[in-house]
Amino acid sequence: MERVVQSVSLATIAGIIFGFCLILGAIAHGTDNWVSFLSLEGFLIVIGGTIANAFMSYQANYVLLAFGAIWHMVKKPRATREGLNAEIMRLIKWAYLVHSKGLAGLEGEIGPRIKEPLLRYGVELVITGYQPEVIRKMLNTAVEADYEHSITPVTVLRNMASTAPAFGMVGTLVGMIVMLQHIQGDMSQIGTGLSVALLATLYGIIMARLTCLPAADKLMQKEEIMRFRNYMMTEGLVLLAEKQSPRYMQDKLNSFLDPATHFNIDAQLKNASATGTAA
Repeated sequence: MERVVQSVSLATIAGIIFGFCLILGAIAHGTDNWVSFLSLEGFLIVIGGTIANAFMSYQANYVLLAFGAIWHMVKKPRATREGLNAEIMRLIKWAYLVHSKGLAGLEGEIGPRIKEPLLRYGVELVITGYQPEVIRKMLNTAVEADYEHSITPVTVLRNMASTAPAFGMVGTLVGMIVMLQHIQGDMSQIGTGLSVALLATLYGIIMARLTCLPAADKLMQKEEIMRFRNYMMTEGLVLLAEKQSPRYMQDKLNSFLDPATHFNIDAQLKNASATGTAA
């Protein structure tokens, strides 16, 4: 499963639309003056403060990756548990290749067919002729290193989720100060001060709960599934290095799958044959 452009997740988009529509619908139902829920001051305090805190706390490249994760929240994951059958099929195909042409037969797979760096690295280790246990240790280290790097934006997003409501409270304090300064003077300023105070807190909570935390959780889920897939591919590459039979590889790799979705090479070959006959 290569790291290519993915289609969007309709369920995620539906969830985002549903969440914001509920809030906007509640506002529209509760008042005709919906413009009163707009506050540039409160927005700037929450957004500006949260972003400033993120750049102060983490390296800039990780903060930018976190911003990207918010956008990529609506995209489908690079790997899915349902797609693991296709990965097993590829490994079994390589097993037939190794049995017919030896490990050197895998050299043709390196290039345009394998664009993912981690998988490419694993195939190169197999072709080089390292012992299976050495390959397992090297790839396990590479899988964990890739996972740790990939989930760093999750930490940034969770920090932003905790910071946004805090800056909402800052906006509340600013609004209260403005209100108190005019409580014995121009009474028309009291409404403005209260508006900034309450709206800043509202913006902070919405940003945390409908943007940062969902993006962090979605990215964590995607990377955990990707790590699981990478460990399965590691086991498959070790089996290739051991020159195990395709049938043995099928049974061993099926242990990574739900029993209801076990890969069956006979069924795959039968379907391929039927398709070819029909064609």
